[in-house]
Amino acid sequence: MARILAIDYGTKRTGLAVSDPLRIIATSLETVETDKLMGFLHAYFQKERVDQLVVGMPKRLNNEDTDTTARVRLLVEQLSKRFPDKPIALIDERFTSSIAMQTMIDGGMKKKDRRIKGNVDKISATLILQSFLESGK
Repeated sequence: MARILAIDYGTKRTGLAVSDPLRIIATSLETVETDKLMGFLHAYFQKERVDQLVVGMPKRLNNEDTDTTARVRLLVEQLSKRFPDKPIALIDERFTSSIAMQTMIDGGMKKKDRRIKGNVDKISATLILQSFLESGK
């Protein structure tokens, strides 16, 4: 089996997580500058076998689009064109940032390390992927 890669899109930085080949465990991978995301993915796919993408879809509590939702939809279009062999699943990403922050606190991460926004992005992507894996899709 190939890995699944999750994307937590941000306007400046994008968090990435990847599953193990058996698709049991999600692990944070990297935080990349959003404008370098496609190049990073292309290089990563050359090294690792990934056959599916999971993208976090931002929504408000009332299920309306956020300011970022349109950009995520555009990203999904770009991913579909650039990597047509990789199906894309969308998953609700509400609360992932706050859960990621609480996870860092509960895990004993120092305050200065919690302030590094890239850490929240990577953990959010991991939460998105783990949720997807547990859903059995």
